[in-house]
Amino acid sequence: MASLNVGNLGGFLREQRRSAQLSLRQLADAAGVSNPYLSQIERGLRKPSAEILQQLAKALRISAETLYVQAGILDERDRAETEVRGVILADPSINERQKQVLLQIYESFRKENGLQTASDDASDTPDTGADVAAPSN
Repeated sequence: MASLNVGNLGGFLREQRRSAQLSLRQLADAAGVSNPYLSQIERGLRKPSAEILQQLAKALRISAETLYVQAGILDERDRAETEVRGVILADPSINERQKQVLLQIYESFRKENGLQTASDDASDTPDTGADVAAPSN
């Protein structure tokens, strides 16, 4: 029996496909999946993998994270963090160092508010020599 999340995903996919004015066959071809398989996903009979969801998102020109949330793979809070990080990293008006500093500030605010971030482990490692204390003699 299909789970509730899969049914919601199917309806959401159908809506997105119709909004994009694509037939079931056109979307299946663009995403590299079979027409019957896509039909089963839309009817809530199949639960696609994250890879298939990514292919569908690309074909629909929407974020994969949106489909991951609909499928229950990604929590809405995780999606918000991913989107914030993505926007910062994609901004062409700031350089790489500024992006990293901005991400560190964002993560520190999330920690201060009791929220864990996906990159907590990465932020424990300093990225410049200035943060590392010199050995004493």
